[in-house]
Amino acid sequence: GGDHTITYPILQALAAKHGPVGLVHVDAHTDTGDTALGERIYHGSPFRRCVEEGLLDCGRVVQIGIRGSSYDPDPNKYCREQGFRVVPAEECWMKSLEPLMREVRVQMGDGPVYISFDIDGLDPAYAPGTGTPEIAGLTPAQALEIIRGCKGLNIVGCDLVEVAPMYDTSGNTALLGANLLFEMLCVLPGVKTL
Repeated sequence: GGDHTITYPILQALAAKHGPVGLVHVDAHTDTGDTALGERIYHGSPFRRCVEEGLLDCGRVVQIGIRGSSYDPDPNKYCREQGFRVVPAEECWMKSLEPLMREVRVQMGDGPVYISFDIDGLDPAYAPGTGTPEIAGLTPAQALEIIRGCKGLNIVGCDLVEVAPMYDTSGNTALLGANLLFEMLCVLPGVKTL
């Protein structure tokens, strides 16, 4: 729930218990900005703050679905410099993400992993109810492949953020968000599914 700023204090708490965690981050944006309107903590900066505090195991961070407008000619440079794997949306177009998730499972290994899913990772045709929509995003089926592809990882927490129901009178964004959260609950360690 809420905007992506909420992930920052959650990761502070998880890192205090588990040490630096791996991250499977689905989003249209990397959320590694430094400041906005003079503020260092906002929905576009949580993962930069997490890097600065040592909350992330940067070699075990993957960001999927990244796209959209930027004020920088190389908007993913900071992420690459930290050791993040950045998977732009165009690398996901018109294909199954199961092969990618096999690679992600190897990258994550046995260490603690957090899943952070921004609903704007999906194309606004499916999820228009969000504050910063970007065209040419992931499909709901790809979202399921990502989440289901996390089964077997040492998941210590997850979130789904940036749903803004007032921007979607159909209710489809909230429906999709609720179903994706259910899917995340199903891949938590110890949960038995059919």
